Amino acid sequence: LTTGTTLYTYPNCWRTNAVLIAAKYGGVELKVVSVPQFETSTGGTESFLKKFPLKKLPVFEGEDGFYIYGSNAIAHYVGSDSLRGSSLKDSALIQQWMSYADNEVLPAAATWVYPTLGRTVYNKQTAERAKEVVRQVLTVLDEHLRDRTFLVGECITLADITMACALLWPYKQVLEPSFREPYIHVNQWFITCMTQPAFVEVLGDVKLCEKASEYRGKEFYPIWPYNEEPKEVDPTTREQKEVAEIVEGKMGTISKKQKKVVEEMDATELALKEEPKAKDPFAFLPKSSFVLDEFKRKYSNEDTLTVALPYLWEHFDKEGWSIWYGEHKYPGELNQIFMSCNLITGMFQRLDSLRKNAFASVILFGGDGDSCISGVWILRGQQLAFEMCDDWKMDYESYSWRKLDPDSEECKTTVKEYFTWEGAFMHAGKPFNQGKIFK
Repeated sequence: LTTGTTLYTYPNCWRTNAVLIAAKYGGVELKVVSVPQFETSTGGTESFLKKFPLKKLPVFEGEDGFYIYGSNAIAHYVGSDSLRGSSLKDSALIQQWMSYADNEVLPAAATWVYPTLGRTVYNKQTAERAKEVVRQVLTVLDEHLRDRTFLVGECITLADITMACALLWPYKQVLEPSFREPYIHVNQWFITCMTQPAFVEVLGDVKLCEKASEYRGKEFYPIWPYNEEPKEVDPTTREQKEVAEIVEGKMGTISKKQKKVVEEMDATELALKEEPKAKDPFAFLPKSSFVLDEFKRKYSNEDTLTVALPYLWEHFDKEGWSIWYGEHKYPGELNQIFMSCNLITGMFQRLDSLRKNAFASVILFGGDGDSCISGVWILRGQQLAFEMCDDWKMDYESYSWRKLDPDSEECKTTVKEYFTWEGAFMHAGKPFNQGKIFK
């Protein structure tokens, strides 16, 4: 495995960097073909789909007709043996960190960074949540790297490559000195990775951010095609303004030149733009007298026990809202505390569109190897809200759910304990470790 191998991808794709670095370690020469060039040289999409029916990039084609989809799988294939781990346990740990980088780190990093590059529209609330997730990630990594040089074992592995590439743009674009200063061990690890010859060959000389970049509006950063390097543009440039209007659906007939620019944009982004707005699952419910946002404000800004909870019970509309107790059904799968915390955070992120109709306190009890997760949710309506929308179903089946009677003492006690993070927690049977609020 040294020649005759091709990697098809978008230029400037985050996920491609890890593959190219792994290939350097494995001594594999990769021919990198961008999507537009690939389509032109092979006769179009039909040829691509025959080889890669999953319609995802990056993809790998070997000279022997061996095809792989997914950056992690490709990196595993083209990398050296040392990158995959020296033992079965090390290999499992490498997979753990690669999964963490893909499912937790990269989505949050992209959400925070992309608006500063002009690749997505800025949303303050979403960006702030992503920023907090990145902060949690750095905290976890810093503790793990306190007495380690690399994430797994004594040399660089795929875990380091994948994680470093996931954090590359944050370190270049938004992690200014004051933000990254507390994370000494992560910073040292990142710099160590970036100075390795294989990393330098692929990424060049990486400069750490001196001042966090900020989103300066669509006029300054029109939504830029994913397969081009983001750049600052003159807001008076007619072509760029027209492209932005096309993406926003403000233009009808467009020229061939404009159409080409738009077609080169990320297929997923365009699909989302064209997708009709989803109907509100709660639209059929009558208006409620209980204002959840007001309760959230009191919970966030005033004392929970003396202000927020009295407000809740005074104004709660038990016809328009319901209270649920949810308990994770598989405590045996909860091993390390930080991974269990990520399980909760991931669920919250995937329920983002439910926030205006829900509030929850979810708590992790116990310690490493002996923990459990449970929480109390306030939901709009009487039905378990997760069942009302496909986007909300991903995690809820991992929990057993029980509706609480808001007039019962059990409900009031449980709500008090979970919302104040203090009490006997008879449902759990383990000591409080930490909690997270969905609001």
